[in-house]
Amino acid sequence: MTSHVLSLLVEDKPGLLTRVAGLFARRGFNIESLAVGVTEVPGLSRITVVVDVEELPLEQVTKQLNKLINVLKIVELDPAASVQREHVLVKVRADNQTRANVLEVVGLFRAQIVDYAPDALVIEVTGDTGKVDAFLRALEPFGIKELAQSGLLAIGRGGKSITERVLRN
Repeated sequence: MTSHVLSLLVEDKPGLLTRVAGLFARRGFNIESLAVGVTEVPGLSRITVVVDVEELPLEQVTKQLNKLINVLKIVELDPAASVQREHVLVKVRADNQTRANVLEVVGLFRAQIVDYAPDALVIEVTGDTGKVDAFLRALEPFGIKELAQSGLLAIGRGGKSITERVLRN
């Protein structure tokens, strides 16, 4: 199985996300990551889906997604030809003995402290999947108390935009 990142440009309509996720579920595919948000065009949203699946079944799901009325464009994003980032908030134990070591890890990964408590810190980090995974592994010895991680966000490199292509047609 191979991990694939799909970027869907869709009309912002109620129930569309359920229909999109349902197509993957009916095929027995597990969605590894799902992120949805508005675009630069009012009324349009972008859905970024990461799914671990072979090429042929993915092609079948993509064809079914294209049949949904509110799906305007689907693009598979190659990691080399796109910018891909995750966003994480992590609460880690940080008492008087370990706080300096935690702050050192925060500095190494260019993360930010967004909340302070006497026994814990809430840290924000943004980066590609490898950076985020390495950051979390570095914090594990201190004790991760809580974690909130976004789905992968991805956009193609260069001047071309899938939104522009759809609006021209």
